[in-house]
Amino acid sequence: MNNSSLYDFNAQWHKACDAAFPFRERPVVGITANYGDMTAKLAEGYYKQVVAAGGVPVIIPPLDSPEVIQSTLNRIDALLLSGGADINPLFQGDEPQPALGGINAERDLPELLITRMAYHRQMPILGICRGIQTLAVALGGKVAQDLSDLETADGAVKRIKHSQEADRSVATHSVCVKPDTLLYNISRQTLKQHEPLRLLVNSFHHQAVKDCGPHLCVSATAPDGVIEAVESTEYKAVLGVQWHPECMGDDGKDLFAWLVKAARAYRQAQQLHDRILTLDTHCDTPMFFPKNIDFTKRDSRILVDLPKMTEGRLDATIMVAYIPQNTIPQLPATPAIPTPPTTPFAYANAIFDTIEQMAATGSGFAIARTPDDLWHNKQAGLKSIMLGIENGRALEGNVDNVDHFACRGVVYITLCHNGDNDLCDSAKGSNTHGGLSTLGREVIKRMNSLGLMVDLSHAHEKSFYDALEASATPIVCSHSSCRVLCDHPRNLTDDQLRALAQRGGVCQITLYPGFLRKDSQATILDAMAHLDHAIEVAGIDHVGLGTDFDGDGGVPGLADASELLNFTLQLLRRRYSEADIQNIWGGNFLRVMRQVQSTH
Repeated sequence: MNNSSLYDFNAQWHKACDAAFPFRERPVVGITANYGDMTAKLAEGYYKQVVAAGGVPVIIPPLDSPEVIQSTLNRIDALLLSGGADINPLFQGDEPQPALGGINAERDLPELLITRMAYHRQMPILGICRGIQTLAVALGGKVAQDLSDLETADGAVKRIKHSQEADRSVATHSVCVKPDTLLYNISRQTLKQHEPLRLLVNSFHHQAVKDCGPHLCVSATAPDGVIEAVESTEYKAVLGVQWHPECMGDDGKDLFAWLVKAARAYRQAQQLHDRILTLDTHCDTPMFFPKNIDFTKRDSRILVDLPKMTEGRLDATIMVAYIPQNTIPQLPATPAIPTPPTTPFAYANAIFDTIEQMAATGSGFAIARTPDDLWHNKQAGLKSIMLGIENGRALEGNVDNVDHFACRGVVYITLCHNGDNDLCDSAKGSNTHGGLSTLGREVIKRMNSLGLMVDLSHAHEKSFYDALEASATPIVCSHSSCRVLCDHPRNLTDDQLRALAQRGGVCQITLYPGFLRKDSQATILDAMAHLDHAIEVAGIDHVGLGTDFDGDGGVPGLADASELLNFTLQLLRRRYSEADIQNIWGGNFLRVMRQVQSTH
């Protein structure tokens, strides 16, 4: 090395150091590598476009080790699926046809695995060319092995040329982008909403998405109807395009700018979850105990399990022993429950016995009784379960049973469910007592003395006000929404919200679709509208989230515990402060819990 080149290197080194301080940390975009001749490789357009958009590119080699994939996903903020060879049709249950091109056995399984894992983490994903097809197959759709598979029986479709000899920087045909889609909003620029949007693109392919599957929808098509872009139907940052924006310079930069922006928001939400404690105040997962679920494993029958809590960054949930109005569910005999329960009191205890037995296995979660327990478990790397009772029938009319459940670690009792009981009238009851019964008042007094929270979700409006007056400590509504936005007797009126706040209580917005919209066609946006309204009426210190997962709660965008990071992303988009987000994510509820427990 001569002095001139040494000087140049040192100058560049100093320049790089000066540019690094101060700096804004860039989000990391993992890009799946192509593979051939025993080499993992990547065309330069992918990583240069990521850098130009403000991201840091890293190349992901094709390895199918779940541990390696999980560790990779822990270190990136977005996933970019690159182009390449055909996908083996066996992965979608089809036999290979003569028109199938060359497959890349080294890539298929690793990319299908990382795509599905990233999807469940709510990670932003952009699929390009082969990448759109990877998205479809990984998420339950199908790919046509050749465009000829898409011909109608009479050959009526006039096919355009999808695989040209032109340079990849040249647009070769057009696509029509559907209005009201993510792709439309990314690409429309100066167009007014709903104006037709036609893009010139450079597609080079003979395979194509044939069926989007349950999680994706079509957002653009070629003039011959071939699917050219797909995106998430579930309010996730997931988009796939059949063309090659990495080769189109400025004409392709919008998609990379979107991906890096989504990656930055994802990183911000992840880092926020590292610092705050997230609590869902109501889930009904114990209703599925009779089906022999394994909470520690991913189970498609339930919306809350340990893998889903981990993916959604949910630290804690309150699992309730739900007591139906007229029957007792049949639990199978287990070592923890040798004799199946036949009474409400015994059934609630059997549920708690089962949860305690699950926790005793040391499988990544623990039972918590206090807010301090929740923080201790989070710091120890454990998820937390708190215990609750839904329906005061569990007391069987005996005030002393409140003492029993307090000793078991129950943190709240929902006084009633969908029918009047001996404690109070229900929102769907028959006005048996005209509100709170004499026994109900005694139970509330005992709950106050023992540090149990009084939950008035499901209660009649008169029962609510009676309990508000009778309780010496603030009351909660663990899973209720706003009646002004959805006129259902289970929801709280604005006057109830104000009264609840004046007494220091909290309303936890629920995700039961019928409590969010009268037509039950609710989405995450409806849940956020109820939250925003509750904040406007009651104040930021008196709201939270009680999903009612596994009790028919869940909406697109917040369909199960794995999607709860989307709730945080919505809060960040609304520019709530970190302190406010912590309060919404359980801080307000835990403040009441501390106050109630301090009276004991």
